[in-house]
Amino acid sequence: MIDNNGSRKYLSSSERKRFLTSSTCKNKDVELFCRVLLETGCRISEALNLTYRNIDLEEGVLIIRSLKKRNKMHHRAMPISPETAQLFKILKEEAAPEDHHERIWRWTRMTGYRHVCTVMDAAGIKGIQASPKGLRHGFAVAALEAGAPLNLVQRWLGHTHWSTTAIYADIIGQEERGFAQRIWFTAQASRPINMSCLEDSASSKKRRPRRGGSSQGAQQPFREVA
Repeated sequence: MIDNNGSRKYLSSSERKRFLTSSTCKNKDVELFCRVLLETGCRISEALNLTYRNIDLEEGVLIIRSLKKRNKMHHRAMPISPETAQLFKILKEEAAPEDHHERIWRWTRMTGYRHVCTVMDAAGIKGIQASPKGLRHGFAVAALEAGAPLNLVQRWLGHTHWSTTAIYADIIGQEERGFAQRIWFTAQASRPINMSCLEDSASSKKRRPRRGGSSQGAQQPFREVA
């Protein structure tokens, strides 16, 4: 999840929060689209393929068709937050019944991409991670940091191969950082710094007379030994 230049390709926890906050300033269509990408980690093309028939408001899940399964009709259920479910309910009630089988967002892929980038920019998120793919990567990292099993994250992301999902497990997360912090604290506790000792040492150096000199600092004459 790091590119060849050493840049992070996924959104951090704080960036995901800022992205969500920024999306609430947009209209309901854009906000909901951003929420779906943030909360499910689905591909932008999968989100654009959703219809209201794919929304189960009773269970609070989206039924997402995996578009990268070659020649296979495969769907996966993804839980969504109550706030996102409420937004779906509002937009569904506003839509005509005959439109419930149509795509919710009748945008092109590029239009959806631009909406996401606009929200990223408003949230102050810059870099290679400021993209729909960065949201997907960020979801996977957040899921693993929250303790989700790797096979569950694989199903949520719609990965065919386990090895594809395993890449995210190599990222330094909160658990690994926690181990490192305990090492730092242990090292600090094993040898505390006593500032008073440092001050006493500095004072003694100032009072110490020059080597070979008298207490008044007079220099003894050099005598050659025969």
